[in-house]
Amino acid sequence: MGRFIIEALMRAGVDVSGVKIDKERLSALVILGIRDKAAFPLIFYRENCADMALCEADIRAGEDNFAAVGGRSGPFENKAPGAVYIPARCKWRLKAASDVELAVCSAPGGEKPRMPRLISEKEMGVETRGHGANTRYIRNILPDSDPAANALLVVEVITPPGNWSSYPPHKHDTDALPLESALEETYYHRLNPRRGFAFQRVYTDDRGLDETMSVQDGDVVCVPRGYHPIGVPYGYELYYLNVMAGPVRKWVFRNDPDHEWMLRQKL
Repeated sequence: MGRFIIEALMRAGVDVSGVKIDKERLSALVILGIRDKAAFPLIFYRENCADMALCEADIRAGEDNFAAVGGRSGPFENKAPGAVYIPARCKWRLKAASDVELAVCSAPGGEKPRMPRLISEKEMGVETRGHGANTRYIRNILPDSDPAANALLVVEVITPPGNWSSYPPHKHDTDALPLESALEETYYHRLNPRRGFAFQRVYTDDRGLDETMSVQDGDVVCVPRGYHPIGVPYGYELYYLNVMAGPVRKWVFRNDPDHEWMLRQKL
């Protein structure tokens, strides 16, 4: 988590004694629970995409007002989240109409002047990737095709029970465009039912990094580099919110050559 976000939370009275600063990371993700009708003023000197995951809220960013942003019952409802892009150095305030879960996704905003804007449902492209037990459903909240942001990329994914995602394993940790881009990535996981779990492995070609984690509802996984596949057991549905950032705002990945063979199979 970056210094600017910690300072903003401290000004709002949030206890951050257990939070550590990672000076190497470009992106940040903060999950906030806002109580009914509570105002939550924050100042972020970064680029922000406020992803309204649950219920409704009003957001004021600079001189712009966005009313009743959000409105879905939860991340597993087949409905787009409310989302507002807030540029760097823009003071913003949120007022909740009911209890709200808010994901604040941020990355360096650059020096170019940018304007706040509501990201409408029709702007969020949806797609299905993979087939069979590799099928998952994508909603592109702030993709690299949207020129609004300087560095930030935001996407959410639903993986059905018994399926795999970010699979075959791929990575994007090397600045070698047009073959691969360098993007760090953060996963925020939710499970349905909430008592469930999933498995995520993060590993590099030389196995200098090789960690396999059991993730539960509400867990966050940071991917500094390497491949990062996820599998969810039968009986449980997996949602995750992805936040990515890098020196070039382009998502170009390279598959693990040991597992790329399955993409050449005939259906």
